[in-house]
Amino acid sequence: MPKIIVEVMPKADLLDPAGKAVANSLQRKGHEAIANVRIGKRIELHYDSTPTEADIAAARAIAADFLSNGVIEDVIDVRVEN
Repeated sequence: MPKIIVEVMPKADLLDPAGKAVANSLQRKGHEAIANVRIGKRIELHYDSTPTEADIAAARAIAADFLSNGVIEDVIDVRVEN
């Protein structure tokens, strides 16, 4: 089933407490080479047929207006995946 993938991440300047907790846990488990972890969201919008350019444009608008909080998050990617 074709889908549009939207990836959202916390803004780079903001603290990511979940990412910090995971990074600390990984380092305690011996993964010292991992300096930082950021945790975001992946949203899948499923379609019955291949998404059109209009569908992709609409998904970008939905991502910016509804799926992310523009104050604390950035929409990193909007792409079609089959």
